Amino acid sequence: MIRTAFTEMLGIEHPVVSAGMGAGMADGDLAGAVSHAGGLGVVGASWLRPEQVAEMVARAREITDRPIAVNLLLFGNEHLLDDVLRTRPAVLSTAWAADDQDLAAIFASAHEAGAKVMHMVPRLDDAERAVEAGADVVVAQGTDGGGHVGLVGTTVVVRQVVKAVSPIPVLAAGGLADGAGLAAALALGASGILLGTRFLATNEAPLDAYYKDAIVASDGTDTVVTTVGEALTGRDWPGAFARVARTRFVEEWLGREPELRRRRSEVWDRLEQADANADADYALMWFGQSAGLIDSVAPVADVVRQIVADAEQILRGVGDTVA
Repeated sequence: MIRTAFTEMLGIEHPVVSAGMGAGMADGDLAGAVSHAGGLGVVGASWLRPEQVAEMVARAREITDRPIAVNLLLFGNEHLLDDVLRTRPAVLSTAWAADDQDLAAIFASAHEAGAKVMHMVPRLDDAERAVEAGADVVVAQGTDGGGHVGLVGTTVVVRQVVKAVSPIPVLAAGGLADGAGLAAALALGASGILLGTRFLATNEAPLDAYYKDAIVASDGTDTVVTTVGEALTGRDWPGAFARVARTRFVEEWLGREPELRRRRSEVWDRLEQADANADADYALMWFGQSAGLIDSVAPVADVVRQIVADAEQILRGVGDTVA
């Protein structure tokens, strides 16, 4: 068993966390399965109604009595904070705060509600801001990841953040999907890993089969960092781009984001039709370069178990190489 400062803090078995992905992708079934497998499952609450958040957390708790986290993307969802904290998560997971948001007040509210705070950052200065505001755990996310990311590679940003905020536990995120990734993160000084793409390709993830199949089929080179997603949703993320699959839809709108903003309603109709037809080539699919490491859709419990077992074997083997 791998024990770290992070697992000890939360009383969980494994230093493996699911990402609090939006658009309903990190639902109660997925979060509950990850926590039940010994990791920390995260419900994604952003842009949902309060009753939806409560329902997803309740669903996770039907699956497990182990700790559950709830994620908020702060720049557009601070109004949901009280509703999230009313669900009594073990951890408030946060990310992408606007420059003018009071992180200290947000984190204090979480602590008063009995929750730890886990804040994700793409850069060193954001990590320092989070720790100053009272974060209990920092997630350092590299540009290798899927969805909204910064521009610094995972190994660099993880090591920078570990050196700067120690002894605060740091999780590594971005481009990780297996036991080697966990072992590498631990070698960088991290206390665990946070995974998005790997958990999307599981039985429990609430995605259509074509989406999961596209992740399995990816060789890791078929993604692009773009603002097409922001143009489509009409949301302006603070200092972020998004890594998505480089589909025909994305290719069609690269460099034409202002026009896409004007034609959002029309384009959404086309996307919904493509989704109904399981047309993966005309879709907006959020996943990262770690898709190139994923060769099957599997149950969450098997994924967590294999990651930890492989990491343990690798770490023992590395020990044998030191004279």
